Amino acid sequence: MGNESPLTRLLARPSAPSGPAQEPTGQKQLNVVVSGTESDAHTWNLVFLQLLLEESGHHVHNLGPCVPATVLAEECSRLRPDLLVLGTVNGHGTEDALTAIKHLRAPGAPAGMPVVIGGKLSTSDRGRQDAERLLSAGFDAVYSDDPSEIREFASFVRALAVGKS
Repeated sequence: MGNESPLTRLLARPSAPSGPAQEPTGQKQLNVVVSGTESDAHTWNLVFLQLLLEESGHHVHNLGPCVPATVLAEECSRLRPDLLVLGTVNGHGTEDALTAIKHLRAPGAPAGMPVVIGGKLSTSDRGRQDAERLLSAGFDAVYSDDPSEIREFASFVRALAVGKS
């Protein structure tokens, strides 16, 4: 393993069904915005996401924590990212995200921009219902705070990068 980063080693653990993280042939660099939700002041999750995406060859603009939905939508309109990734740790992600997606899917917002969220979405045990609400509201993918889901997220990003024309 020698020169591999901790993130690459995490994705390459034996339980990973696809083995070490590798860039597929034809993968393009994505422009990605990473942001926290409006009430979430946690930052290390956003740093982790940024490093994961940068190690995969993507350009990341990290807006940081506590980003109001209106500011998030304005920044996405200005930056026109290929992907928006929201991270949450405080357990209020579902409610914050429902507000954010209304702004992100409103007329004048970047059309067709994939939006995903992951982390601790709720303080209750309604994970499946919360995920369904978020998907119905316009999210393209929802990831729980289960550590194994980082591989699913990485696969989603790789597929998006391969499909980018």
